[in-house]
Amino acid sequence: MGSILEFLKQSGFYQLFTSGFPDWLKTVVMIGLACVLLYLAIVKKFEPMLLLPIAFGMLLTNLPGADMYHPALFEGGHVAWEGFSEKAGLIDYLYLGVKLGIYPCLIFLGVGAMTDFGPLIANPKSLLLGAAAQAGIFVAFIGAKLIGFTDGVAASIGIIGGADGPTAIFVTSKLAPEYLGSIAIAAYSYMALVPLIQPPFMKLLTTKKERMIVMQQLRPVSKTEKIIFPIVVTIFTALLVPSAASLVGMLMLGNLLRESGVVDRLSKTAQNELMNIVTIFLGISVGATATAQMFLRLDTLGIFAMGIAAFIFGTMGGLLLGKLMCLITKGKINPLIGSAGVSAVPMAARVSQVVGQKENPSNFLLMHAMGPNVAGVIGSAIAAGVFLALFN
Repeated sequence: MGSILEFLKQSGFYQLFTSGFPDWLKTVVMIGLACVLLYLAIVKKFEPMLLLPIAFGMLLTNLPGADMYHPALFEGGHVAWEGFSEKAGLIDYLYLGVKLGIYPCLIFLGVGAMTDFGPLIANPKSLLLGAAAQAGIFVAFIGAKLIGFTDGVAASIGIIGGADGPTAIFVTSKLAPEYLGSIAIAAYSYMALVPLIQPPFMKLLTTKKERMIVMQQLRPVSKTEKIIFPIVVTIFTALLVPSAASLVGMLMLGNLLRESGVVDRLSKTAQNELMNIVTIFLGISVGATATAQMFLRLDTLGIFAMGIAAFIFGTMGGLLLGKLMCLITKGKINPLIGSAGVSAVPMAARVSQVVGQKENPSNFLLMHAMGPNVAGVIGSAIAAGVFLALFN
């Protein structure tokens, strides 16, 4: 009988109901939130590739007695290596890939291998639109500072405006690891809502005549240009913002694997097997940081509020510069492609295509919008490097 009682005391049910109020209520709420996120990922298909493992990691870390993740091992921005031999769980080991900045960089390697920078090379002006769409990052940073967040946390919140989940995770793991779960969930939630968030502002800031503009077909881009591009970008970015070299370097390495044509096996591995494995590890690890103590706070509401503001201002920044470029070129540029400057690839470019085609069924903006879209990936990585240089 004593053995049975001892077993029951070690069960999660016993630990849940003996934890006292409000701790048990917080645990139940977090498990419920994890199930809601799983529903959104599976049924509503909101960024399921990462939201599903994030939600499941969130579920695992909040199950009483599971002991899979221990925030104490990573407090103060350092890894308590001596504690690993005593109490580390499975997710503690997986989380090292986030803490050490490994997973986001490997994700960028895969993204680079799947990205065609041809539209950006063919129309270099679209780089400006990608840069303008990063305005949301700095607006959100200032806003987060005004409502009381520290520099590091404000910078991490601002990166949500880049609509680039791995970059947000990379910056947050360095500058505000205690907020990693909240910021990652906000980033991927808003990325999934791009088709709902952007169109109202696209219609608000552009006229029907502007939305109907048909752009000229892009020029063909040679193989040589596509090979030189990632090398030049890596050198220039690393010299300009060395702290962004790990993200941009991996992005461009992946692209060089794709465009060189001599390492097809490596390119396919980066796009498929490696990308999929790292996505699983990254999602579970990030989700595990969303413990009840860190997630159920007023700060979380502030993060979600400033995150949506970052997204909106990023969209508006790209659109407004698009309008200016339309004016300067006397109607040769459709300002709708400016909204694709947020780096939700290729979703934001598809939204530009859909909105433009509703006004003019013969309009095909997708390839034009891909230029600012991939430029936004580079822009958000550079913005991340700036924040890391200033606050890390």
